[in-house]
Amino acid sequence: MNIAKRLFIGAVYAINGSKKYENTKRFFYNFLENDQYRFKKYVDFFMMILIFASVFILIEEVKNHLNVYFKFFNDYVISIIFMIEYTLRLWVYDSSTSIIIAQYEKDTALSRDFRLRRALYKVMRSKFEHIRSISSIIDLLAIVPFFHELRLLRIFILFRIFKLFRYTRSVKTFASVLLSKKFEFITLLIFASIIIFVSSVLVYIMEAHLPESPIKTLFDAFYWSVVTISTVGYGDIVTVSEAGRIVAVIVITSGIAVMAFTTSLVVSAFTEKIEEIKEIKNIEDIAKLKKIYLICGYKEIGRQVALKLKKDGLNIVVLDKEKKYVDEAVHDGFIAFDHDSGLLSTYENLKLNINTQVKYVLCLEDSDIDNIYTILTVRSISKQVEIISILQNKQNRKKLELAGVSNIVFSQEFIGLIAKEYIGQPVAFELIHALRSETNGIQISEILVDDVMIRYNGSIADIDSSRFKLLLLGIYKSSMNHFLFNPIENTLLETGDMLIIVGDYVFIEEFKKYLHTKSDR
Repeated sequence: MNIAKRLFIGAVYAINGSKKYENTKRFFYNFLENDQYRFKKYVDFFMMILIFASVFILIEEVKNHLNVYFKFFNDYVISIIFMIEYTLRLWVYDSSTSIIIAQYEKDTALSRDFRLRRALYKVMRSKFEHIRSISSIIDLLAIVPFFHELRLLRIFILFRIFKLFRYTRSVKTFASVLLSKKFEFITLLIFASIIIFVSSVLVYIMEAHLPESPIKTLFDAFYWSVVTISTVGYGDIVTVSEAGRIVAVIVITSGIAVMAFTTSLVVSAFTEKIEEIKEIKNIEDIAKLKKIYLICGYKEIGRQVALKLKKDGLNIVVLDKEKKYVDEAVHDGFIAFDHDSGLLSTYENLKLNINTQVKYVLCLEDSDIDNIYTILTVRSISKQVEIISILQNKQNRKKLELAGVSNIVFSQEFIGLIAKEYIGQPVAFELIHALRSETNGIQISEILVDDVMIRYNGSIADIDSSRFKLLLLGIYKSSMNHFLFNPIENTLLETGDMLIIVGDYVFIEEFKKYLHTKSDR
């Protein structure tokens, strides 16, 4: 390899390995292409203002003398901004240095001289893929008015309106939906074009020689065909001969079919894409959420937990690999995805940042194996996030602990703790019997003792449940892993304890508010 190639490839490696270069490129990429970047919307809004300003100036210029500063702003300032944007998009589209390095390493591995031309060809080919895209062509046409000396080119300012497609998300979604039916629309367009061509020729032949006919040229015939097949029917040009009217009937009938087919295509495209659109919308929604409770598994336990957390106004996201449970979660008003929580790709696709967005991961699948997979996957992403899992089989406790779970809930243990305290308490059994009868509106509820509650209630004596006609059944002491039935008044409350309260639902809700405030004491 000659000295020039060595210097070139050395410079490419230096640029590719430069942190400053990488950060600069990522910075512009986020501003231009990354919809999840929080500042991108401001760039989009700024560009949309420029577009509307440019079109407004063009309209004003038609019948009014335009101020020279406005013309300068439109012809130079806006065009230069669009040109910079076009250049930056072309730059961040791909990594030219990586393409060149890949070619160099490939040639080196095959023990042959570095083919610089081949590498540059691949770079140009990659850039050309971007240049020939529709959005890039529109960007390029929007710059054309910069060459304002050619007045004809000023009409290209109108192409700046099409740039709104790039900055308006709903328009991009609509375009992507229509593109999914690209083949059908092209087929329909070909069919309509053939009808227009044939009918134009036919009506021209049949009408052009008649003195009373308004169709004098082939363009008149073409205009008449387009207006007729679109079922608009302005009435400024009509056929006068019997043969021409027969052609009109055929074109009108074809036009109705084209319109109906077009409508059905649009409807079917949206029907097929509606789930995908909803998922994209949900992904955008969860990107804005913080302190998420991620519920993995929406079976009976998962559903009850989610509904309970929903009452507390918490941010909940549900994952379940079975669509019927996801549909149930959506019906209950949750953001839900039919994704496997045990797969790393799930969190990548959802663009969910476990470290910064998720407060708790609740593994509530019916299978311990599924919960273990979820814990392993989540723990591989974040070492800090709190993971709580239910345990179905006590033999799997060690596996859950080794996987990295923060807390384990084994329902049989909890029930056993309560049952142990019930032994010899006949009143408690009577109470449970009353609750099970479901005839008196009384219910049992759990209240988690948190830091706010501790601030106002140091012990059982402070909570005064009798004031709300409630019965304090007991307290689960998290620090002792022990349930106290009918605790004494000087029992101290600690964060994480669980109060078991029995009474009317309305009074229980009022009692919860009372525990978190100093008012009315």
